[in-house]
Amino acid sequence: MQIKPRQNLLEVWQSVARHSFEDGEWDWGEAGGRSSVADAERLLCLLYPATEITSFRLDDPDTTQEDVERALRAAGDSAEIPGNLVKVLTAFMDRHRTGDSPTFSGGHYFTAADPAQELAKEQRETGVVDSYSMSVTLCLATLGFLKVYRTKTQRPSTLELIDRLQEATSTRLTAAMVALLRSFTVNVVDVPSPQGQSLVRLLGQGRLSERQVVQRFQDRFKALRAVISESVTLGLDSDIADQLRNDNRLFECGWSWSVVRDAPEVETGEPVGKQPQGVAGAVPYLYFTVVALDGIPDLFSERTLVLGLLNAEQQKLADALRLRWEITQQYWSAIARFGDGTWPLEEIPWRTTLQQLESEYFSLSVASILVHDLVRRRATDDDLTRTVAVMERLAERGRITSGMTRDDPAIALHNPGISLPLLGSEDIGPAMKWTMSDFSAQLLKRTVQLCSLSRRSDAQDRLLRLAEDILEHLWQRRIADGSGTGLWDNVHAVYPESPTRQGGPVPQGISWSVTERVTECMVAAYGLYAQPPIRSAQLAGLAREMISEAAHLFGKVQMDQPAPPAKSRQGEAMMAVEVDLRRARALVDVQPGTAYALALGVLTRLDSLARARENTGSGV
Repeated sequence: MQIKPRQNLLEVWQSVARHSFEDGEWDWGEAGGRSSVADAERLLCLLYPATEITSFRLDDPDTTQEDVERALRAAGDSAEIPGNLVKVLTAFMDRHRTGDSPTFSGGHYFTAADPAQELAKEQRETGVVDSYSMSVTLCLATLGFLKVYRTKTQRPSTLELIDRLQEATSTRLTAAMVALLRSFTVNVVDVPSPQGQSLVRLLGQGRLSERQVVQRFQDRFKALRAVISESVTLGLDSDIADQLRNDNRLFECGWSWSVVRDAPEVETGEPVGKQPQGVAGAVPYLYFTVVALDGIPDLFSERTLVLGLLNAEQQKLADALRLRWEITQQYWSAIARFGDGTWPLEEIPWRTTLQQLESEYFSLSVASILVHDLVRRRATDDDLTRTVAVMERLAERGRITSGMTRDDPAIALHNPGISLPLLGSEDIGPAMKWTMSDFSAQLLKRTVQLCSLSRRSDAQDRLLRLAEDILEHLWQRRIADGSGTGLWDNVHAVYPESPTRQGGPVPQGISWSVTERVTECMVAAYGLYAQPPIRSAQLAGLAREMISEAAHLFGKVQMDQPAPPAKSRQGEAMMAVEVDLRRARALVDVQPGTAYALALGVLTRLDSLARARENTGSGV
């Protein structure tokens, strides 16, 4: 199916509104409030497109477009929708707060590693990086929405509610930023240790000796090692900084699953409440690192800067997060492309160094970080071509673009998903795990992002075809009946042999995680089509030659033939030729294909006129 971001987004909005609103009032349902992650994902399905795409704006009732209003009819008319959203967002901020402290619970997204055990309440209320990152995006979207809507309403009660929501949102944003800072970690490992040996094998790929790997690692990461060890803003333990200065040790950096054990409190003048004690092991996780890298750029996006959504204290925190963001991207991008031959990323599946977990999902996670880095520094043709090939292979290995076999292990990528043991969770109760079942949606998101980056028509065509295949796969997985109609995720529609999902806290099998990521994909696709098309230098050259020929022939016609009356049929035809020729010249540098077509049309009409004159022996 073709990627039609506007149509698809409106369908998603209609489904979300139909499921969530009853008589204009938001219905959280049985699962509402049980996970700050799920609740934030659900709200972002509406708020993210509304703040990222101008034609989907909801903050000014006078500019709400008709098809947008129809899609959200269950939420009210254009005048009622923004007020209803303010109420829902206020309820979210109240639900996920204890006293003056915002909470970021994983809730029912946490499960026990041993199915026979039950998680303690304290464990389910533990904060998680997914929630911190989602909260950054949600809070910035909310602040921007309120900044505009405040100027469009005169109702005192609504203005009072906006003030209250703005304060709560700003507090939650600061708390989420602080938690992300305290969840960042650098893990230094000895080469002889099991983790060190695993990293050596990953980077050496059986072609380099241990000594060669360590030497290349030293050379490749010398500058980055110095930045990490010398940067006081990272707030690293002094022992870790000292270990990093030892060139004979390897290291990894990124985000753990929650606030790291013994992480120092972040000093800030903003009221964030009590900063919780960390429980997570000081080990970076690929999945949570990708989640953090997705949310942090919103802090320094053009929209955030233009609207002035951050205060001075928050800007300091954003600068500290940006440093971590850049360091992490550079590190994992270099790891993915380590060496001179085959990239480690191209050796699918990726194996994690500490827990020795192996899956295509981890390959996709590393590829996601590489995509972030390619966008940041603009990709070379070689980097882009090789990354495209990785995406195509992941789609094939994930049985998205290829057929299944009997008892195919790849189905586990989608159902039940890939589980991560959460190190440190055993200190506060039964060991916990986190399960990711959004492989297809994540793959689509990275493919569309790469497509936006590509400026070569052959690579973009491959990526577009891949994105269309993945989207068709995902579209088939929408729920077909019940209150969740049109939402995700009915895995059995595509993989009927996959195991039956056990009844969970969310009815009708709704996955707000997958639904929200599909929404992100459509917003990214909207940005893709908003870009100018790829310019072909070869086509531009041909278009210029055709325009030159057409201009010459047109000038000859005007010179040889008497000018026809302006209102005559011949006069209008000559005027149309002149308009098309002028248009072709204006477009040749940005849309050479269109300029080529216009010039071709001009030449065709001029030739028709010439033949007509030859047949009649008269003028125009």
